Amino acid sequence: MEVNFMTQGVEMPRIDQVKVSAWIEAVARNHGRAVGALTYVFCDDEYILATNKQFLQHDYYTDIITFDYSNSHRIAGDMVISLDTVRSNAEQLGVDYDGELLRVIIHGVLHLCGINDKGPGEREIMEQHENEALAMLNSMHNP
Repeated sequence: MEVNFMTQGVEMPRIDQVKVSAWIEAVARNHGRAVGALTYVFCDDEYILATNKQFLQHDYYTDIITFDYSNSHRIAGDMVISLDTVRSNAEQLGVDYDGELLRVIIHGVLHLCGINDKGPGEREIMEQHENEALAMLNSMHNP
C-alpha cells in the first residue's frame, strides 16, 4: 500500500496522514479490495478547472476528480481535490470543513471500489457508503 499526499498551489491540509491511510485501507478492505498506489493532489479551484478541461473536457469546478488505475482486486489512482470547492461546499451545506474534506477523500476511494454516483439512485448509495466510512474513521483509535 502506498498513499501519497501532495499539493499544487495550496498549503497541505491538516490531516493525520497515517490515520487517513489506515482508514482508506480499512474502507477498501470492506469493499473486498486491497490498496495499491494512491496519490492525492490537493489544489485550488483554478488547477482543478484546468485538469477537468484538459482530461475530461468538462468546463466546470468540482471538488474531486478521480483517475482510476485499479485492477480487479487492487485499487490505484490519482485523486485531485480542490480545497476551495471543499470549503465552499462545507459552507453551503453548513458542515465542518475538516469533515467535508474527509468525505471527499473517501469519496474518491469509493469510486475506485466501483461505487458510482451519477445514475438514478446512485447518489444516495454513495452517501450511505460515505457515511459508513466516516463512522468507521470516527471509531478508529489514533495509531
